[in-house]
Amino acid sequence: MVKVLAVLYKGGVHANDEPRMYGCLENELGLREWLESHGHTYVVTDDKEGPNSVLDKEIVDAEIVITTPFHPGYINRERIAKAKNLKLLVTAGVGSDHIDLTAANEKKITVAEVTGSNVTSVAEHVVMTMLTLVRNFVPAHEQIVSGGWDVAAVAKNSFDIEGKVIATIGSGRIGQRVLKRLGAFDPKELLYYDYQALPAEVEAELHCRRVASLEELVAQADIVTVNCPLHESTHGLVNKELLAKFKPGSWLVNTARGAICVKEDVAEALETGILRGYGGDVWFPQPAPASHPWRAMRNKYGGGNAMTPHISGTSIDAQVRYAEGTKSIIATYFAGTKEYRPQDLIVIDGAYATRAYGADKAVRKA
Repeated sequence: MVKVLAVLYKGGVHANDEPRMYGCLENELGLREWLESHGHTYVVTDDKEGPNSVLDKEIVDAEIVITTPFHPGYINRERIAKAKNLKLLVTAGVGSDHIDLTAANEKKITVAEVTGSNVTSVAEHVVMTMLTLVRNFVPAHEQIVSGGWDVAAVAKNSFDIEGKVIATIGSGRIGQRVLKRLGAFDPKELLYYDYQALPAEVEAELHCRRVASLEELVAQADIVTVNCPLHESTHGLVNKELLAKFKPGSWLVNTARGAICVKEDVAEALETGILRGYGGDVWFPQPAPASHPWRAMRNKYGGGNAMTPHISGTSIDAQVRYAEGTKSIIATYFAGTKEYRPQDLIVIDGAYATRAYGADKAVRKA
C-alpha cells in the first residue's frame, strides 16, 4: 500500500464553517476516506519548516506528496534526495515553482498540477484588484472605518478603468480570461506580451494587440497585470530596470508569483511615484514574514495598495475543482496507466512534459 503525504494550510475554526474548504489541514482535500478505504496511509500536516518538521520526517518513505501554492511545502533537492520512495508530486492547484523540477527529473518523479482549476477565480481577482486600485477603494474604506469623511482626500486618486490602456504579461488561460473580462469596461486598448502571438481569431475575439517588447508594453500601459508562471527567465522580471520604463503613476497587479517582482524595487517605485498603486496576492516566501516590505509600503500619491494573502486561486469553487483534480491525478497513478490529462503534467519519465517550466522564453502557461 502507498503512503500519501499532504502539506496544507491550517483552517482552524473556519474549516468547520465551510466544509468545502478542502485545501485546509482539517478538511484534507476530502481524500482521507477514499485513500484509507483502499488501505493507503494518509498523513496531513502544515508543519513544513526545518529538518525536524513533519514534512521532513514523513517524506522519507512517502510515495506521493501533495502540496499547495498557498502554503507551499518547498520540495527542494535535499528533500527529494531523502525521499527514497517518492514517485509522484502533486500540486493541489496551479504552479509547481516550489518544487525543484530538475531534481525531480533526475529521479524520474512525476510532477503534476490541476491545470485550469483556478483560472476563473484568479481572473476575477485580477479585475477586482484593478478596480480596487484604480478607484482608490482601500483608503476610502479605511477612512470610513476610522470615523472620517473627507471626499477630496480619496477622490484625488480615484479614476476610471474606461479609457485606460491595460496590459497583461502572459496570455495563457488566466491572461486571456482577464482580457475577456476587461473588454466590458471599454478600455482604450488591451495589450499583451508573450513569447508567441495568440491566433488571429483569438486576438480579434479579445480585441487585444500583442507587443513584442516587454519594455514597450509597460511604457504604453496605465495598468499592468502579471499572469505568467515563475521560472528561471521570469524570476525577478519586474525589477528596478523594467519599472523605470513604466508610465509614471501607473498601477501594477500581480496574482502570479511573488518572486516575479523584486520586492524592494516595487516598494521604491511606489515611493518615487513610478507606481500609483500595487495589488499583490502572491508573496515570497509564503507565508510572508511580518517584516516583508509589501505589508506596510506606501506610495507618493496617497493612493492605496491592495494586498491579500494568496487567496485569488483558492475560492471555495476553486477548492472543489482542485480537490477533485488531485484525486483524479492520484487515481491515475494508482491505475498505473500514466493516462493523466496532458495539461496537468509538468515532468514525467525524466523529461519536461510542457515548455512552461523548461524553456527560457516560456510565459504563456499561467
